[in-house]
Amino acid sequence: MPEAPPFVHPYIPNSVPETRAAMLREIGVGDVEELFRDIPAKLRFHGRLDLPPPILDEAGLRRHAEEIVRKNVSCQERLSFRGAGCYQHYVPAVCDEIARRAEFLGAYSGYTYSDKGKYQATFEYQSMLGELIGMDAVTVPTFDGGTASGSAVRIACRLTGRAEVLVPATMSPQRLAIMRDYCNVGISLTPVGFHPDSGEMDLDDLRAKLSERTAAVYFENPSYLGLIESQGAQISELAHAAGAQSVVYVDPSSLGVLAPPADYGADIVCGDGQPLGIHMLFGGGQFGFIGTRDEERYVMELPTLLFSIAPTTTKGEFGFGWSSMERTSYDLRGESHDFTGTTQGLWGIVAGVYLALMGPQGMRELGETILQRVHYAMKRIGEIPGVRCPALAATPFKEFVANFDGTDKSVAQINRGLLERGIFGGHDLTAEFPALGRSALFCVTEVHTKADIDRLAEALREVVA
Repeated sequence: MPEAPPFVHPYIPNSVPETRAAMLREIGVGDVEELFRDIPAKLRFHGRLDLPPPILDEAGLRRHAEEIVRKNVSCQERLSFRGAGCYQHYVPAVCDEIARRAEFLGAYSGYTYSDKGKYQATFEYQSMLGELIGMDAVTVPTFDGGTASGSAVRIACRLTGRAEVLVPATMSPQRLAIMRDYCNVGISLTPVGFHPDSGEMDLDDLRAKLSERTAAVYFENPSYLGLIESQGAQISELAHAAGAQSVVYVDPSSLGVLAPPADYGADIVCGDGQPLGIHMLFGGGQFGFIGTRDEERYVMELPTLLFSIAPTTTKGEFGFGWSSMERTSYDLRGESHDFTGTTQGLWGIVAGVYLALMGPQGMRELGETILQRVHYAMKRIGEIPGVRCPALAATPFKEFVANFDGTDKSVAQINRGLLERGIFGGHDLTAEFPALGRSALFCVTEVHTKADIDRLAEALREVVA
């Protein structure tokens, strides 16, 4: 029986046999297998993968992908009150329009002659975000807020020559896991307790744990449990008195109504920019940022790229380009303090568009709207028999904790009941924070109307009855 002709796939480059043979001859290799000879046989897959028949037409491939996507249920089809790190905000149409522009969407990494406009757009984003958080120098986006917080505390350790970071016991478990990975170089993370009534950091516990080993006190404002940390200035003062840095993680959507971290003593600010005009994207769409004062000792420790502005040889003209590249892994390679690699640059540009569109007044209105709707939601949920809401006394922003110990239902049971009614309920905190009992973290933003909140409250009343 004649051997089947080699398969040439329309979507796989260089799959034509003649082309592959020419490439192998060019590098002096007789067969593809020679390229993998250094990999031990026991680590290599043998046989053929059990794959379905290939889809060779574009229409068929699109239909197949759409069938997979339809298995997902998004916040467009269901009413969602789920947050815990990724939030449903309204994304203005102009953000999507700019994000789809070829000069931004297709640009990876290049110089000003190849990435036309990207440098200036990134500089404008850095400038506006810096104004929002009260810092002069802001990095290009990192992968997400977790990576930004990990890098931020490592900066504090390098600046102080110390190797202990105090972190809040209410910290996001996912973010803490990322920070542990970043600090797995001899840096210890020590939790600081919180007041069981308010949810704010326990300053007596903080004082007891501060020492000459402490490089930084890291806290989140608002916290993972949605609470505004009113003791920010005191926390920073205690850190500075011990010779440590104050590192603050923020939600940028709160800064139209809350003071920027620099105003209450932050030395390094980090956070996640997803609330700034970026869709949830099934858990993606995240990007982290780090901001510091424009002082050499801070700037030279920043891990990622910085874009700056400078005058050109033409009077009145300005150019945009990389700043202080000598500190990054691009220049220092393995000798660098931190890693600079592929970033979420497109999301930084989108965030810049969002901030320019909103302006100071828009960000203030955003924050005020969220605060008003959160308090209305807490009032409605708190009226349900057996439900304690809010479960913590500190003022919340965007998220709040509701406790269901007074009912005979677990949070998982309640969320199943809500889902049957077309609602994604709050994030279950039972396993993450056992001390809070059967509690859930609910998220309310500007997209939630009074009718949405009333629908949630009535559905909860039915479910827990």
